[in-house]
Amino acid sequence: MSGDDRKEVFISIDVETAGPIPGEYSMLSIGACLASDPDRAFACELRPINDNADPAALEVTGLSLDTLRRNGLAPEIAMARFGEWIAEVVGTEALPVFVGFNAPFDWSFVNYYFHRFTGGNPFGFTALDIKALWMGRTGCSWSDTRSSRIADVLHPTLHGDHDALHDARYQAELFRLITARTPPGV
Repeated sequence: MSGDDRKEVFISIDVETAGPIPGEYSMLSIGACLASDPDRAFACELRPINDNADPAALEVTGLSLDTLRRNGLAPEIAMARFGEWIAEVVGTEALPVFVGFNAPFDWSFVNYYFHRFTGGNPFGFTALDIKALWMGRTGCSWSDTRSSRIADVLHPTLHGDHDALHDARYQAELFRLITARTPPGV
C-alpha cells in the first residue's frame, strides 16, 4: 500500500476571524467536532493578536475585539488546548484530517496559529474541502457549491449561523450526508 495507512479521523472545523488573512488579522474563535460524533467537540474564543479588523467580518460574527481582549484565551493557550483535544480524540494510532467548508480559508488561520503558537500543525499541510467534495460527488459547477444549494439537495437538520461550533457541527452533518451518497459512476 502507498501513503499513510493509519485510520483517518475526520474533524470538522470552523473559525471566525477579524479579516481575510492570518497574521494581518486575528482568529477570534474556533469550533471543532468529530465529523462522525459532533457531540465530541472543542470550542474557544481567542484574544486578538492585533487591532486590525474588517468591520464587515466583525458584524457577521457578532464578536468584539474589546471583549475578546478581556475574555479571550491567549492564542498560545487556545492552540495548546486545541492540540490536546485533537490528540485526545484521534489517539496515537490515527491520522487527524481537517474538514472544512471552504477549508482553505479556515485551514490557513488554523495552520498559521498552530505554527506561530505551538510550533507545528497536527493536520500537516492538507485539508479536505466540503465544497470540492460536493463538486466531485455530484459533478456540479463551482457556483453550485454554496452551502444553501447543497442544503437544498441534502436537507440537513442543522444550519450555519457564524458561531464557530454551530458551524462546525453543521459542516460535519453536510460531510456525513455527502459521504453517504454513492459516488458518480459507481
